[in-house]
Amino acid sequence: MPVLRCVAQPILPDHICFRHHRLTLWLLEFLFMHVLYSFRRCPYAMRARLALRASGVAYEHREVALKAKPAEMLAVSPKATVPVLCLSTGEVLEQSLDIMLWALQHQDVQAWLPTTADAWAFTHDGIALNDGEFKAHLDRYKYPQRFGLTDGLQHRAQGAQVLMRWQAHLQVNTYLSGQHWGLLDACVAPFVRQFARTDRAWFDAQPWLQLAQWLAAFENSEAFAAVMHKHPLWVSPQDSTLPA
Repeated sequence: MPVLRCVAQPILPDHICFRHHRLTLWLLEFLFMHVLYSFRRCPYAMRARLALRASGVAYEHREVALKAKPAEMLAVSPKATVPVLCLSTGEVLEQSLDIMLWALQHQDVQAWLPTTADAWAFTHDGIALNDGEFKAHLDRYKYPQRFGLTDGLQHRAQGAQVLMRWQAHLQVNTYLSGQHWGLLDACVAPFVRQFARTDRAWFDAQPWLQLAQWLAAFENSEAFAAVMHKHPLWVSPQDSTLPA
């Protein structure tokens, strides 16, 4: 199967000879920027943008409408969900966690990545809990009709049990990742925010003071404001040249 390419490969003069691989990568990234297909409110896309911002990696942001995804995005990622990151090398990353790890392994200036085996194991288990059990309850709480449910109250209660586990952790740690914000916090926070916004009055009345403070700090952070900037919908150059 041919490799899908998001951008054209560079054609360099024959006389240019790179002695260092890092210089080659730098030049490719300078000439051919990475492209991110995203949707502002999607928690998966949100956490990908958080990691890209933290890493300092430059990219072109393409905001898409989920009901009218551009052909360019579907061509490189038939799964048709955001986020999708097309690297300047032609590689395509279709999962938010893959994007986060790629960005942070590229440059982890804020030290988000765990540094010990135990910390990695805790982070791995925490992400699995969020993306599996908690996300299932969140979806059924927020959109009960999609699942043939009268209401989502049972799943709200079950999701709350997961949040109480985070509350217990935050009673002895400043962040989910430990004493500073890290990968696990960025992976989980957008989903907790979505859970809280489903019924904010109910959420604020629950006995999870440290969890609420952690979420408020995230929502009031400079990083959150930056990644939630409203971009205009990206218009394909092909569409922009069509007659009205």
